[in-house]
Amino acid sequence: MSITWSEGNLILSRLQAYIQLIRLDKPVGIFLLLWPTLWALFLASDGWPKLDILVIFVLGTVLMRSAGCAVNDFADRDFDRHVERTRERPLTSGKVGTRETLLLAAGLALAAFILIQPLNLLTKSLSVWALLIAIVYPFTKRFFAIPQAVLGIAFGFGIPMAFAAVQQQVPLEAWILLLGNIFWAIAYDTAYAMVDREDDLRLGLHTSAITFGRFEVKAIGFSYAVLLISQLWVAYLAQLSIYFYLGWLAAFACAIYELRLVSSRDRNKCFAAFRHNNWLGACLFLGIVAGLLA
Repeated sequence: MSITWSEGNLILSRLQAYIQLIRLDKPVGIFLLLWPTLWALFLASDGWPKLDILVIFVLGTVLMRSAGCAVNDFADRDFDRHVERTRERPLTSGKVGTRETLLLAAGLALAAFILIQPLNLLTKSLSVWALLIAIVYPFTKRFFAIPQAVLGIAFGFGIPMAFAAVQQQVPLEAWILLLGNIFWAIAYDTAYAMVDREDDLRLGLHTSAITFGRFEVKAIGFSYAVLLISQLWVAYLAQLSIYFYLGWLAAFACAIYELRLVSSRDRNKCFAAFRHNNWLGACLFLGIVAGLLA
């Protein structure tokens, strides 16, 4: 059965809409979710994670972030049309239907759950909590003053899962990493929220950029400080070598650069600061690997 030119274009258009819906065209969010998972996976494995576990967690991260984006757009569908930056998202613009969005999110979450079946029961149990938090997060913007903290839990839940998968327990280091990740998410997502602050105020939504008000830059700086201190604490507990501090210092420099960007309160610079956090996470990952193996 042949496909006509117009049918082919329709299929490609639909596929493009799905890619945009789950943000595969914007991979920064994948990395912000992946770096904390990799911190934990390499720490739990003393620098040598098994290839099958590594593949499961990398693919699972992509699947769950994609599912989370679909849920987020479903939750925000009535708000996104009133925000210039989001009004052309596939669900809001009508390129994808509500039912399609929910089915896609459910399918991606199911694929992620199937993916972790070779792992132990503790990891599977934690995955259920990870899914629940990912579903709840988009709705917290309606009532919680700092929804970015919930985002930090959602984006950091790969940390206890990674330790559980490798060590069949969740030690103190995992919870310290998760705490640091919560504050990291508050830092970078406050910068992100500064871009849409006027729109969010008009729509009656809650974000950390609104809650912190004129102290938002100081709050971001404090959050970076908690992240970096938590990394030093974990490095001490894990007895990482001095090479860890090369990555830590590079991450510190990234944080200073990002703070300079948000200090301007310019929307484009705040968004650039958000995106640049990918490099901060990468520096910490390289520091952990160097501290374990060198």
